[in-house]
Amino acid sequence: MQRIEPLGGDEFTPLTTYLNTASSGLLPARSAAALRAAVEESASYGTMGQDYFGPAEASRAAFARLMHVPPERVAIGGAVAVHAALIAGSLPQGSEVLVPEGEFSSLVNPFAVAGNGLKVRTAPLAGLADAVRPGTALVAFSAVQAKDGRIADTEAVRAAARAHGARTLVDVTQAAGWLPLRAGDFDYLVCGAFKWLLCPRGTSFLVCGTAEDGPAALHAGWVAGADPMESNYGPIRQLAADAHRYDEPHAHYSYVAARHSLALFEEIGVETVHAHDVALADRYRAGLAELGHTPLPAPGSAIVSVPGLADAADRLEAAGVRVAVRAGNLRAAFHLYNSSGDVDRLLELLGES
Repeated sequence: MQRIEPLGGDEFTPLTTYLNTASSGLLPARSAAALRAAVEESASYGTMGQDYFGPAEASRAAFARLMHVPPERVAIGGAVAVHAALIAGSLPQGSEVLVPEGEFSSLVNPFAVAGNGLKVRTAPLAGLADAVRPGTALVAFSAVQAKDGRIADTEAVRAAARAHGARTLVDVTQAAGWLPLRAGDFDYLVCGAFKWLLCPRGTSFLVCGTAEDGPAALHAGWVAGADPMESNYGPIRQLAADAHRYDEPHAHYSYVAARHSLALFEEIGVETVHAHDVALADRYRAGLAELGHTPLPAPGSAIVSVPGLADAADRLEAAGVRVAVRAGNLRAAFHLYNSSGDVDRLLELLGES
């Protein structure tokens, strides 16, 4: 089989065979260097002080370009669950929210515990579009399932939602960075960027509408003001007209590094990363078949989960191969810093069992 080399050049020098991006991505060297410099600067603040807004604005703009939307539609924060709770709190009393069975908790739970009596209904992912019905207010789902890598039929879900007057919320935490996406196709988009986008934890994005069609700014703090430096005391007289009104006071260090991680994807191109990641996953699937193992169905995905191999995880870890166990299955995730050699190493070890 053709050899597949890593992307990113000298940005990555992992000390292990790292196949667990679906849990957390590796920081590029440029991002780690920027983070170290910022921490060092914070020990004294030097002569220039700390630029709190600059890295966050650069990250916002880079994410917007990757998602093909204007930056005015992007809000920044620290967790997908906070973004989802914002949307949940803005829905009318008793609204129905449709989610896939087994969806990741950070997306589902904010709707389940909301204080406005939301009715959360589930349906199989494959039948999600067919499950949209009159009275459904919102369909919330992941573009790629964390548990097994299944890719949602986003076009079918979006069409069904529009046909019934429902809005869509898509979580791209397991997709952004390797699966080409356009945020403008959905009413809301959320993304925890510490996985496939290789940002630090504490980096999260929300894409939504403007003041006219977006949710209520339920957690608006001083950074949500039209002029944050004039929004420090008392009620904010004027919220930002765009998605800045949904910003959280962000974790500065996370965004210092995030701007550099996101720039790397702009340089390489998500389409290039997509072809690379899927080729590695397909190589793994083919090797599993030769070993007599059948992964869970997730065609075209960079995530591969295999039943019956969970017991191999500790042995793989001892051999320097990092994977994960989810729902009793061995999960491997292939990204730009991986190579065909990584796949072959994993298959070799699995073949020894």
